[in-house]
Amino acid sequence: MRTALIVTALMTFMVLAMNAAEQTATLRGYVLDSACAFTKTLDKPVSRACALACAKGGSPLVILADDGNIYWPISSATPAVGQNPRLLKFAGERVTASGKIFQRGGSRAIVLEKIAPEATK
Repeated sequence: MRTALIVTALMTFMVLAMNAAEQTATLRGYVLDSACAFTKTLDKPVSRACALACAKGGSPLVILADDGNIYWPISSATPAVGQNPRLLKFAGERVTASGKIFQRGGSRAIVLEKIAPEATK
């Protein structure tokens, strides 16, 4: 009986911990290729043409948020589906993106629910 209670408590804790790592949020930032985001320490893409060329060469596109965090756009489907086709039209541009955010280790990912060019002020 006591073992079953402990197992149930541990399972409940694990489910709560997994759900705590997931949240819905809205990001604002640039879509750029992942290699430049990490190796060049850019605040924004070099150019749209550069971001497109890298993406077409196979580099995954990411969102560099205004707070400096890099978000990997991921799929919620199983098996997962690459997000570059969805992001190509925004390569090198500012966007507003919303969706479920996941964190693990030092990485952040977003399952895109909406993405659009950032509204100009």
